[in-house]
Amino acid sequence: MMAGGAFFDLTIDGKGAHGGRPENSVDPVLVASHITTALQSIVSRNLKATEPLVISITQIHSGDAYNVIPQSAVMRGTVRAFSNDTLGMAEKRMLEISQNVAAAFGASVTMDFQIKFLPLVNSEREAEFAADTAAELVGEENMDRNGALIMASEDFSYMLEKCPGAYINIGNGGGHSDCEVHNPEYDFNDNILALGASYYARLVERWLVKKEAFN
Repeated sequence: MMAGGAFFDLTIDGKGAHGGRPENSVDPVLVASHITTALQSIVSRNLKATEPLVISITQIHSGDAYNVIPQSAVMRGTVRAFSNDTLGMAEKRMLEISQNVAAAFGASVTMDFQIKFLPLVNSEREAEFAADTAAELVGEENMDRNGALIMASEDFSYMLEKCPGAYINIGNGGGHSDCEVHNPEYDFNDNILALGASYYARLVERWLVKKEAFN
């Protein structure tokens, strides 16, 4: 249902110099810019077009003066994929590409790559049970049992790795709050709190009635 996710730090070590004399530097900002572009080739050239992968550079930090080419730069970001094999491939290629791009400019790179979330996989029986419960509350016409895969990640995936279960989403509604999370305009719809609580209460009621079928 949801992607596995990793966070990474790429630390570029160059050579600082005066901003007016760039020929004496190994500019880590320039190196970071080329690495940012080159990493996208992993998605387009190292993976089947039918296999989803996202590599997002979300931070580049370097320097603190207008007239100084800094000594180092740090790039940070996230990788999302629906299989552990794809995450492993991305890690390997990111290190190879970053090190070789940096070397071409005379710089060096170290990488810290940490898998924070596993791919979230619902078990079929429990997912059907959860969906049936929700449909009792809102009607089948308001249920999407086969929604698109989600590139966000969730640590509930570790629970599902150990025991059968299901993770579902509740709609936030349209209007002003209808936008991506991590967006400053996002506004949680408090009106769905009662619906969410009712869903969990009904889930327990149905489970107590039908639990023998799950043993």
